Amino acid sequence: MTDVIVVIGAGSIGQAIARRVSAGKHVLLADLNQQNADAAAKVLNNAGFEVSTATVDVSSRESVHALIQTATALGDVTGVIHAAGVSPTQASPATILKVDLYGTALVLEEFGNVIARGGSCVVIASQSGHRLPALTAEQNAALATTPADELLTLPMLQPDQVRDSLHAYQISKRGNSLRVMAEAVRWGKRGARVNTISPGIIFTPLARDELSGPRGEGYRRMIDVSAAGRGGTPDEVGTVGALLMGPDGGFITGSDFLMDGGVTAAYWYGELAPK
Repeated sequence: MTDVIVVIGAGSIGQAIARRVSAGKHVLLADLNQQNADAAAKVLNNAGFEVSTATVDVSSRESVHALIQTATALGDVTGVIHAAGVSPTQASPATILKVDLYGTALVLEEFGNVIARGGSCVVIASQSGHRLPALTAEQNAALATTPADELLTLPMLQPDQVRDSLHAYQISKRGNSLRVMAEAVRWGKRGARVNTISPGIIFTPLARDELSGPRGEGYRRMIDVSAAGRGGTPDEVGTVGALLMGPDGGFITGSDFLMDGGVTAAYWYGELAPK
Protein backbone atom coordinates (compact mmCIF):
# COMPACT_ATOMS: atom_id res chain seq x y z
CA MET A 1 0.00 0.00 0.00
CA THR A 2 1.09 3.57 -0.70
CA ASP A 3 1.84 5.87 2.26
CA VAL A 4 -0.38 8.95 2.09
CA ILE A 5 0.32 12.40 3.55
CA VAL A 6 -2.84 14.48 3.81
CA VAL A 7 -2.33 18.24 3.76
CA ILE A 8 -5.40 20.22 4.79
CA GLY A 9 -4.96 23.86 3.84
CA ALA A 10 -2.78 24.18 0.75
CA GLY A 11 -1.00 27.34 1.88
CA SER A 12 2.71 27.95 2.27
CA ILE A 13 3.12 26.42 5.75
CA GLY A 14 1.33 23.20 4.81
CA GLN A 15 3.41 22.96 1.66
CA ALA A 16 6.66 23.64 3.51
CA ILE A 17 6.07 20.76 5.92
CA ALA A 18 4.85 18.47 3.14
CA ARG A 19 8.01 19.01 1.10
CA ARG A 20 10.10 17.73 3.99
CA VAL A 21 8.12 14.61 4.85
CA SER A 22 6.54 13.39 1.61
CA ALA A 23 9.34 12.07 -0.59
CA GLY A 24 8.28 8.68 -1.94
CA LYS A 25 4.76 9.11 -0.58
CA HIS A 26 1.48 10.29 -2.10
CA VAL A 27 0.44 13.81 -1.12
CA LEU A 28 -3.28 14.53 -0.96
CA LEU A 29 -3.70 18.32 -0.96
CA ALA A 30 -7.09 19.44 0.32
CA ASP A 31 -8.39 22.99 0.48
CA LEU A 32 -11.70 24.80 0.60
CA ASN A 33 -10.66 26.49 -2.65
CA GLN A 34 -9.92 24.01 -5.44
CA GLN A 35 -7.83 26.61 -7.27
CA ASN A 36 -5.52 26.90 -4.25
CA ALA A 37 -5.14 23.14 -4.12
CA ASP A 38 -4.44 22.91 -7.85
CA ALA A 39 -1.83 25.68 -7.73
CA ALA A 40 -0.01 24.06 -4.80
CA ALA A 41 -0.23 20.64 -6.46
CA LYS A 42 1.42 21.99 -9.61
CA VAL A 43 4.36 23.35 -7.60
CA LEU A 44 4.82 20.10 -5.67
CA ASN A 45 4.36 17.96 -8.76
CA ASN A 46 7.02 19.95 -10.60
CA ALA A 47 9.31 19.35 -7.61
CA GLY A 48 8.94 15.59 -8.02
CA PHE A 49 6.14 14.74 -5.62
CA GLU A 50 3.17 12.50 -6.43
CA VAL A 51 0.15 14.69 -5.73
CA SER A 52 -3.62 14.64 -6.00
CA THR A 53 -6.13 17.20 -4.79
CA ALA A 54 -9.49 17.40 -3.07
CA THR A 55 -11.82 20.08 -1.78
CA VAL A 56 -12.74 20.08 1.89
CA ASP A 57 -14.73 22.24 4.29
CA VAL A 58 -13.27 21.41 7.69
CA SER A 59 -16.37 22.79 9.41
CA SER A 60 -18.49 20.05 7.78
CA ARG A 61 -18.32 16.50 9.11
CA GLU A 62 -19.68 15.17 5.83
CA SER A 63 -16.92 16.96 3.92
CA VAL A 64 -14.13 15.79 6.26
CA HIS A 65 -15.46 12.23 6.12
CA ALA A 66 -15.43 12.38 2.32
CA LEU A 67 -11.79 13.46 2.48
CA ILE A 68 -11.08 10.46 4.72
CA GLN A 69 -12.59 8.15 2.12
CA THR A 70 -10.52 9.74 -0.66
CA ALA A 71 -7.34 9.43 1.41
CA THR A 72 -7.84 5.83 2.50
CA ALA A 73 -8.64 4.80 -1.07
CA LEU A 74 -5.15 6.00 -2.04
CA GLY A 75 -3.34 4.03 0.66
CA ASP A 76 -2.38 4.11 4.34
CA VAL A 77 -2.67 7.55 5.93
CA THR A 78 0.70 7.91 7.66
CA GLY A 79 0.73 11.69 8.00
CA VAL A 80 -1.70 14.57 8.45
CA ILE A 81 -0.74 18.23 8.21
CA HIS A 82 -3.65 20.38 9.34
CA ALA A 83 -2.93 23.95 8.31
CA ALA A 84 -6.41 25.23 7.39
CA GLY A 85 -7.89 28.19 9.21
CA VAL A 86 -9.07 31.79 9.10
CA SER A 87 -7.57 34.82 10.85
CA PRO A 88 -9.22 37.59 12.91
CA THR A 89 -9.16 40.00 9.99
CA GLN A 90 -10.71 37.47 7.63
CA ALA A 91 -13.78 36.29 9.52
CA SER A 92 -16.41 36.83 12.20
CA PRO A 93 -16.09 35.32 15.70
CA ALA A 94 -18.67 32.65 14.83
CA THR A 95 -16.83 31.63 11.65
CA ILE A 96 -13.47 31.51 13.43
CA LEU A 97 -14.87 29.25 16.15
CA LYS A 98 -16.52 27.02 13.55
CA VAL A 99 -13.47 26.68 11.29
CA ASP A 100 -10.48 27.00 13.62
CA LEU A 101 -11.86 25.33 16.76
CA TYR A 102 -14.61 22.94 15.67
CA GLY A 103 -12.93 22.19 12.34
CA THR A 104 -9.71 21.15 14.04
CA ALA A 105 -11.56 18.96 16.53
CA LEU A 106 -13.38 17.32 13.62
CA VAL A 107 -10.18 16.65 11.67
CA LEU A 108 -8.49 15.13 14.73
CA GLU A 109 -11.52 12.98 15.51
CA GLU A 110 -11.99 11.68 11.97
CA PHE A 111 -8.32 11.10 11.11
CA GLY A 112 -7.73 9.60 14.55
CA ASN A 113 -10.01 6.77 13.41
CA VAL A 114 -7.87 5.88 10.38
CA ILE A 115 -4.29 7.01 11.06
CA ALA A 116 -1.81 4.19 10.44
CA ARG A 117 0.45 2.74 13.12
CA GLY A 118 3.59 4.84 13.23
CA GLY A 119 1.73 7.78 11.72
CA SER A 120 1.85 11.36 12.90
CA CYS A 121 -0.02 14.63 12.64
CA VAL A 122 0.92 18.27 13.01
CA VAL A 123 -1.75 20.90 13.66
CA ILE A 124 -0.87 24.55 12.99
CA ALA A 125 -2.15 26.61 15.92
CA SER A 126 -0.84 30.12 16.73
CA GLN A 127 1.08 32.25 19.19
CA SER A 128 -2.33 33.86 19.86
CA GLY A 129 -3.28 30.84 21.93
CA HIS A 130 -0.43 31.73 24.30
CA ARG A 131 -1.71 35.27 24.74
CA LEU A 132 -5.01 34.27 26.29
CA PRO A 133 -5.08 34.51 30.10
CA ALA A 134 -5.23 31.23 31.99
CA LEU A 135 -8.50 29.36 31.77
CA THR A 136 -9.99 27.33 34.60
CA ALA A 137 -9.28 23.60 34.80
CA GLU A 138 -12.92 22.99 33.90
CA GLN A 139 -12.67 25.21 30.80
CA ASN A 140 -9.46 23.50 29.71
CA ALA A 141 -11.09 20.09 30.06
CA ALA A 142 -14.18 21.24 28.15
CA LEU A 143 -12.13 22.52 25.20
CA ALA A 144 -9.99 19.37 25.22
CA THR A 145 -12.59 16.65 25.58
CA THR A 146 -16.11 17.84 24.68
CA PRO A 147 -17.35 15.76 21.73
CA ALA A 148 -16.69 17.74 18.56
CA ASP A 149 -20.33 18.13 17.61
CA GLU A 150 -21.14 19.58 21.05
CA LEU A 151 -18.13 21.88 21.22
CA LEU A 152 -19.76 25.07 19.93
CA THR A 153 -22.60 24.76 22.49
CA LEU A 154 -20.22 25.34 25.40
CA PRO A 155 -21.32 28.36 27.51
CA MET A 156 -17.82 29.87 27.30
CA LEU A 157 -18.09 30.04 23.49
CA GLN A 158 -21.43 31.83 23.21
CA PRO A 159 -21.68 35.32 21.59
CA ASP A 160 -22.05 37.07 24.95
CA GLN A 161 -18.72 35.53 26.03
CA VAL A 162 -16.75 35.77 22.78
CA ARG A 163 -17.43 39.26 21.47
CA ASP A 164 -14.70 39.90 18.91
CA SER A 165 -12.71 38.04 16.28
CA LEU A 166 -9.37 38.28 18.07
CA HIS A 167 -10.77 36.67 21.22
CA ALA A 168 -12.40 33.96 19.11
CA TYR A 169 -9.06 33.31 17.42
CA GLN A 170 -7.13 33.18 20.70
CA ILE A 171 -9.53 30.78 22.34
CA SER A 172 -9.67 28.62 19.19
CA LYS A 173 -5.89 28.30 19.08
CA ARG A 174 -5.68 27.58 22.82
CA GLY A 175 -8.37 25.01 22.22
CA ASN A 176 -6.33 23.43 19.40
CA SER A 177 -3.35 22.73 21.66
CA LEU A 178 -5.59 21.40 24.45
CA ARG A 179 -7.47 19.22 21.97
CA VAL A 180 -4.25 17.79 20.59
CA MET A 181 -3.08 16.86 24.07
CA ALA A 182 -6.30 14.96 24.71
CA GLU A 183 -6.32 13.36 21.26
CA ALA A 184 -2.72 12.20 21.74
CA VAL A 185 -4.07 9.66 24.21
CA ARG A 186 -6.48 8.20 21.65
CA TRP A 187 -4.00 8.40 18.77
CA GLY A 188 -1.43 6.68 20.96
CA LYS A 189 -3.63 3.61 21.16
CA ARG A 190 -3.22 3.35 17.39
CA GLY A 191 0.54 3.78 17.69
CA ALA A 192 0.37 7.31 16.23
CA ARG A 193 1.42 10.76 17.41
CA VAL A 194 -0.07 14.26 17.19
CA ASN A 195 1.37 17.67 18.10
CA THR A 196 0.72 21.36 17.54
CA ILE A 197 3.01 24.11 16.31
CA SER A 198 2.09 27.64 17.41
CA PRO A 199 3.83 29.97 14.95
CA GLY A 200 4.17 33.69 15.42
CA ILE A 201 4.15 36.10 12.50
CA ILE A 202 5.13 33.94 9.54
CA PHE A 203 5.20 35.64 6.17
CA THR A 204 2.23 34.02 4.45
CA PRO A 205 -0.77 35.55 2.65
CA LEU A 206 -2.74 35.28 5.91
CA ALA A 207 -0.07 37.27 7.78
CA ARG A 208 0.01 39.84 4.98
CA ASP A 209 -3.75 40.32 5.48
CA GLU A 210 -3.15 40.98 9.16
CA LEU A 211 -0.19 43.31 8.55
CA SER A 212 -2.24 45.40 6.14
CA GLY A 213 -5.42 45.23 8.24
CA PRO A 214 -6.66 47.18 11.27
CA ARG A 215 -4.22 45.37 13.58
CA GLY A 216 -1.24 45.93 11.27
CA GLU A 217 0.47 48.50 13.49
CA GLY A 218 0.34 46.11 16.43
CA TYR A 219 1.75 43.30 14.32
CA ARG A 220 4.67 45.46 13.17
CA ARG A 221 5.41 46.43 16.77
CA MET A 222 5.42 42.74 17.77
CA ILE A 223 8.10 42.12 15.17
CA ASP A 224 10.14 45.19 16.16
CA VAL A 225 10.37 44.36 19.88
CA SER A 226 10.77 40.59 19.56
CA ALA A 227 14.11 38.95 20.30
CA ALA A 228 14.41 37.81 16.68
CA GLY A 229 13.48 41.24 15.34
CA ARG A 230 11.81 39.77 12.26
CA GLY A 231 8.96 37.64 11.06
CA GLY A 232 9.43 33.97 10.34
CA THR A 233 9.33 31.97 7.12
CA PRO A 234 7.20 28.96 6.21
CA ASP A 235 10.41 26.95 5.75
CA GLU A 236 11.31 27.49 9.40
CA VAL A 237 7.93 26.07 10.42
CA GLY A 238 8.56 23.27 7.96
CA THR A 239 11.75 22.33 9.78
CA VAL A 240 9.90 21.94 13.10
CA GLY A 241 7.06 20.10 11.38
CA ALA A 242 9.52 17.64 9.87
CA LEU A 243 11.05 16.96 13.28
CA LEU A 244 7.64 16.31 14.83
CA MET A 245 6.44 14.07 12.01
CA GLY A 246 9.66 12.15 11.49
CA PRO A 247 11.57 9.46 13.40
CA ASP A 248 13.63 12.02 15.34
CA GLY A 249 10.38 13.20 16.95
CA GLY A 250 9.27 9.71 17.90
CA PHE A 251 9.15 10.53 21.63
CA ILE A 252 7.08 13.70 21.15
CA THR A 253 3.28 13.63 21.24
CA GLY A 254 0.54 15.74 22.79
CA SER A 255 2.87 18.74 22.82
CA ASP A 256 2.67 22.32 21.59
CA PHE A 257 5.69 24.10 20.12
CA LEU A 258 5.67 27.89 20.29
CA MET A 259 7.91 29.42 17.60
CA ASP A 260 7.37 33.16 17.44
CA GLY A 261 10.78 34.81 17.58
CA GLY A 262 10.18 35.80 21.19
CA VAL A 263 6.96 37.78 20.72
CA THR A 264 5.09 35.94 23.48
CA ALA A 265 8.04 36.42 25.84
CA ALA A 266 7.87 40.16 25.10
CA TYR A 267 4.11 40.12 25.60
CA TRP A 268 4.26 38.64 29.09
CA TYR A 269 7.61 39.92 30.36
CA GLY A 270 8.95 42.53 27.94
CA GLU A 271 8.02 45.68 26.07
CA LEU A 272 4.63 44.35 24.99
CA ALA A 273 3.56 43.52 28.57
CA PRO A 274 0.35 45.27 29.64
CA LYS A 275 1.22 48.25 31.80
